[in-house]
Amino acid sequence: MNFRSIMFFVVLLSCLLVSKAEKVEVVVVGATSIAQTDEDFICVTLDWWPTNKCDYDQCPWGQAVLFNLDLKNKNLEKAVKGESFHPLRIRVGGSLQDQVVYNVRNNIENCQPFQKQDKGFLFGFSIGCLDMKRWDELNEFFNQTRAKVTFGLNALIGRKESETKKTLWVGDWYSHNVRDLMNYTISKGYKIDSYELGNELCGSGVSAKIEAKQYAKDMATLKNLVKEMYPNPKTQPKILGPGGFYDKKWFDTFLDASGHDVIDGVTHHIYNLGPGNNPDVVRRVQDPFFLTQIAQTFKDVLNAIDKFAPWSGAWVSESGGAYNSGGQLVSYTFAFGFWYLDQLGMTSVYNHKVYCRQALTGGNYALLNTTTFVPNPDYYGKVLLVTHKGSPHLRVYSHCSKKEPRVSFVFINLSKNTSFEIDLFHDLNLNGGSPNFEFKGHKEREEHHLTPKDGNILSSVVLLNGTPLELLDSMEIPELKPKLVDGLKPINIVAHSIAFVTIRDFNAPACF
Repeated sequence: MNFRSIMFFVVLLSCLLVSKAEKVEVVVVGATSIAQTDEDFICVTLDWWPTNKCDYDQCPWGQAVLFNLDLKNKNLEKAVKGESFHPLRIRVGGSLQDQVVYNVRNNIENCQPFQKQDKGFLFGFSIGCLDMKRWDELNEFFNQTRAKVTFGLNALIGRKESETKKTLWVGDWYSHNVRDLMNYTISKGYKIDSYELGNELCGSGVSAKIEAKQYAKDMATLKNLVKEMYPNPKTQPKILGPGGFYDKKWFDTFLDASGHDVIDGVTHHIYNLGPGNNPDVVRRVQDPFFLTQIAQTFKDVLNAIDKFAPWSGAWVSESGGAYNSGGQLVSYTFAFGFWYLDQLGMTSVYNHKVYCRQALTGGNYALLNTTTFVPNPDYYGKVLLVTHKGSPHLRVYSHCSKKEPRVSFVFINLSKNTSFEIDLFHDLNLNGGSPNFEFKGHKEREEHHLTPKDGNILSSVVLLNGTPLELLDSMEIPELKPKLVDGLKPINIVAHSIAFVTIRDFNAPACF
């Protein structure tokens, strides 16, 4: 991904006068790369939650979900269509996707969106009916914005809850309704990049679960259906699953039973910050030791794939940090960028191909303001990393720029008191033994420094190189101009800030 087009986050100029500077040597191993992400690594979700989905006395979804989202809104269109995406992947799904039926044949009486129900339904909502008029509108939007679509399918159709085991659903997946939807979609010329079966039904599940071997059987059914409906291998959508929380025994059994070349992407979800009302969220997003704990999950998923399904890739198909609609007063602020950008960096180190942020709109964790669709701070931050080395509160990720043989970095400073003065070292040694070489650039480097307004990390206003990032009068997203810095000088990262740096003459062999 071209680093110049990356959208950004945070900066704290007032701390320059009070914070102490710590010298840090960052070593870049440029001889080989350690991982490779997909071209459309950055992904966002659109969810099914209705307006009356409420948590902790808040109802933050508004008119910002699949059944009621204003798809003609120009801010929304421009955000998805932004030049930084090539294209933007949108994952359509969420908790209620396993209660969605598709009214292709117009044979469902009173086809309505989800209705609040106290008893008898998962998550307290009725079955939701997707009519083809809304499906047409959604696909018109996807086509207009050039979005790459991952569509989450209802995996509970045809099953029933076990009479002996609570929350366990049994029986084979009924694929006829999905066949109808695929047939209609193909007839209209709509492009679907991938289909994901089910949402959070693996392991112990959330509100429902399916046994691993049964799920593997159903994935094979979906694969055969896709092969039948899309016979051209070049345009055949990918098959993804299980789309839930990692459980070693369940995932190992599922992948082992799935069969060769059935699953193209092994998807899992991340909500490592706890519930949205947790007062500790703001501390956690600044704690390098807490942020690092989730690395074990990324490693475990990757190991399971290497062992049982090496032809597939690891995906995070949903991650909102704090569950139940996101962290109140935190998820839509600058501070959440610490968590999000660190997640992007860490998942790419562990060779994950796609990372889907919950959500583009809706909830407290939306990338876009639920009412105006003006970008929240997280919209201005995405990073692909190759490798990093730094002190605990300084998170460093680097990657090769795609269009030119140059190297880009993201520096995340979690410390509120310490700034860092960075010297780069280039390690070209493949086998150990040779020294590292201090790098001094001769060309000017590009720097984007991001900080919160007034030094408050709970602010929703982001400064780029000291200037607030706001929509222009034309409602266009502003041009993200870098400042040019003498390549011979150290890189200065102030306290509580994030910086994106591109070096045009850092010759890493892995980037050629």
